[in-house]
Amino acid sequence: MADIVFILLFFLVLKASAFLSLECLNLNYLSKNSKDLPLTVEGIMDNDTFVKSVNYTRTKSTFSCISSIYDSAILCLVLIFSLIPWLYEVLTNYFGQGYLGQSLVFIISVSLFGLPSLPFSWWSTFKIEEAFGFNKSTLKLWITDQFKGFTLAIIIGTPLFMALMWIVNQMGNLWWIWAFLFFWGFQILMIVIYPMYIMPLFNKLEPMESGELKDRLLELGNRCGFQSKTILVMDGSKRSGHSNAFFTGFGSFRRIVLYDTLIDQMEINEIEAVLAHEIGHYKCGHIPKRLAFSAISSFLMFAFIAWLIQSESLFIDLGFSPEMINSFNIVPPFVPAFLLLSLFGGLFTFWFSPLDSLWSRKHEYEADSFAKSAIGSPVSLKSALRKLYKENLSNLIPHPIYSTFYYSHPTIVERESALNED
Repeated sequence: MADIVFILLFFLVLKASAFLSLECLNLNYLSKNSKDLPLTVEGIMDNDTFVKSVNYTRTKSTFSCISSIYDSAILCLVLIFSLIPWLYEVLTNYFGQGYLGQSLVFIISVSLFGLPSLPFSWWSTFKIEEAFGFNKSTLKLWITDQFKGFTLAIIIGTPLFMALMWIVNQMGNLWWIWAFLFFWGFQILMIVIYPMYIMPLFNKLEPMESGELKDRLLELGNRCGFQSKTILVMDGSKRSGHSNAFFTGFGSFRRIVLYDTLIDQMEINEIEAVLAHEIGHYKCGHIPKRLAFSAISSFLMFAFIAWLIQSESLFIDLGFSPEMINSFNIVPPFVPAFLLLSLFGGLFTFWFSPLDSLWSRKHEYEADSFAKSAIGSPVSLKSALRKLYKENLSNLIPHPIYSTFYYSHPTIVERESALNED
């Protein structure tokens, strides 16, 4: 077995072991501390809801462990049986090595490698989420969503990859810099296009009806320097009982979006506090910071791919045939490199999760602090957060190491403590 396969298998086992260890650590911690409602979370949930949230966390964690083992086994098979070069060569022989053909090869390959996980997606939606009262979707809607996702991948991904491969072939040794600039520009464009044209394909977004809630939210936005022409309500209840609020786009394309479930679950002053928190992300500069981080990540990704496609021995080790490797002198192996990265990149980015989580939690604290100042009191925000954690059956007592590694938001206890100190 080739060295690169051994290396990838090693990191695959290492990541899976770390993932399972963290899940077991959290489950054991939950079991030890959930016999009675902990004093630290009294008032956030009643005992019956707390028991339900513990069962929800335990069920999802067990499912994640099984899913992780399954996904790891699939990736092992992909490596051991050289399925990437096999599928790439089969599809290339059918679609050809032109710009259009190679774009289709990549999109179809990613879709086929994702097929084994579809039963787990179905089980999560119709067994776990259904059992805890969250799922509102139907099988027909779920299948339609899968079809729409694949269709959009073809419609959007095909011209994107055709353009990237043209850049690879036309821009010389520094193609990867031009590819990064094009790719990042495309990402910025998608931030504008997504809420206007793609989200409506999956959810209905309608302007909020006139009334006290709309007036107060728009007034809050004006007061905070976050002017928006309209507030959209999304039919999140079409698929799930979970609730959320967010804004998308930037400049004149900015949109404030509230789930209908959020509006149903909260009082006006609580919705105000949630929106103030979201505005806080904007006013604290979190969006441009995230965009800058995305740009740096994309730049490094293209630099890595540029190195990858020059390594003929790597493709030999992965099992590509001599004929296909010879063809790389004419058509650079951009698509095989992207396939490799899309399937196995997570083995390495996984270890950066704690840093990303730390940064995200810092932003959440800052947005909470802004919301407190904008509203003039922490009371409404604390009440809103308690409802969010309760309605979503969030885990109130995660293991500290687990939450440090994964949690993009502080726990409710941490957030309330920070609000009380400000």
